[in-house]
Amino acid sequence: MHVETDLFPQTSKVFTVAELTRQIRGTLETKFGAVWVQGEISNYKLHPSGHQYFTLKDARAQIACVIFRNTMPPLRTPLADGAQVQVYGNVSVFEARGQYQLSVQILQPRGLGLLQAKFEALKRKLEAEGLFDAARKRALPKFPRRIGIVTSPSGAAIRDILNVLKRRGPWLQIVINPVRVQGAGAAQEIAVAIRELAMPNKNWSPVDVIVIARGGGSIEDLWEFNEEIVARAIFDSAVPIVSAVGHEIDFTICDFVADLRAPTPSAAAELIVPDITDVRRHVDNCARALGRELFNRLRDGQQRLDHARETLRRCLSHKIDSYKRGLLHIAAALQPRKLSGELMSRRNRLVDLNRRLLASPSRTIENAKQRFRRIEGILRVLGPDATLRRGYSITRDTKGNLIRTINDVGPRMRIRTRVSDGEFGSEIL
Repeated sequence: MHVETDLFPQTSKVFTVAELTRQIRGTLETKFGAVWVQGEISNYKLHPSGHQYFTLKDARAQIACVIFRNTMPPLRTPLADGAQVQVYGNVSVFEARGQYQLSVQILQPRGLGLLQAKFEALKRKLEAEGLFDAARKRALPKFPRRIGIVTSPSGAAIRDILNVLKRRGPWLQIVINPVRVQGAGAAQEIAVAIRELAMPNKNWSPVDVIVIARGGGSIEDLWEFNEEIVARAIFDSAVPIVSAVGHEIDFTICDFVADLRAPTPSAAAELIVPDITDVRRHVDNCARALGRELFNRLRDGQQRLDHARETLRRCLSHKIDSYKRGLLHIAAALQPRKLSGELMSRRNRLVDLNRRLLASPSRTIENAKQRFRRIEGILRVLGPDATLRRGYSITRDTKGNLIRTINDVGPRMRIRTRVSDGEFGSEIL
């Protein structure tokens, strides 16, 4: 058979397998670079070297994937066959097998990107409406008596909160409004529970603060706290609200609207209630300080009284001596015979004056003592100690200056408050 030589040009390059595969690799990597791909995991395998291999497939095609060791931090949920994921990586060719694959750098559950976009859109909307404004956020009461909690009655969050509150504030009254914290309809339950606690009714008395709590989880697990209906309920509440949703790294729309965001449910309990041990210690310190202040004032009053009594005694003694010297001088200058009657009269007046002058210091001192007792009684009724026992308190800054109005304090300022049986410290939030 005759073969036409022009069908096989002699000038065509003959590639080796490696050369052709390398050029295909270069073309693919240049053409696609890094891409996002979504699909279902199958044939997952964790190699002893630490690399992870799996196939990403959909109904029509599949592609091999590899996650090289140390490329990504450990996943919160281990990979498994059947998982729906989104991956980000570079298209490359494994030349030894002539197989193209995806080198994965980021992996997340399928749909996570859509939820994140929805989260950001709602966040921008509510922020533009002023729901996140710091100026509208209210300070929590320093000593709350009734606390409302919106959470699941069977979750770990409620146990953590109750343990901390029982230890720090045994006087507290706690109202739990149980709700579902995940699943369809949970957001509506949470919003209704917030409104019920914020508006007193026949079922319970008003609460001083409301805590919204849930344990940690993925963005899907916490999504009910990103719903607009929950954000509106928090914004409309007349009672200060603390958001304690998820762990420290988790953020929800609920956190931005609430008056205070706590990193964990346990931290929320510590933020809203002072430790009773610290309160008792502060009250004891205040009682001791007040006792020292009262003792010093009484001592100063006694010293002033003693000084006044001594001054009066010296003054009266000096006057008596002056009268005696003047009378003796007059008596020596006059003739005794002519003035004996007058001298006798003057002598009697002098004796009477001397008697009254000698008795005067005792009466003066007794009168002063009686006035001092009256003043002491008034001080006992109207003094600082009695005022504090009637429920008032005295607050000073760290330099000892009295705080009389709200304008005397500022954010992060530390203050000391004295009550009837001690004192305690606080920080302005």
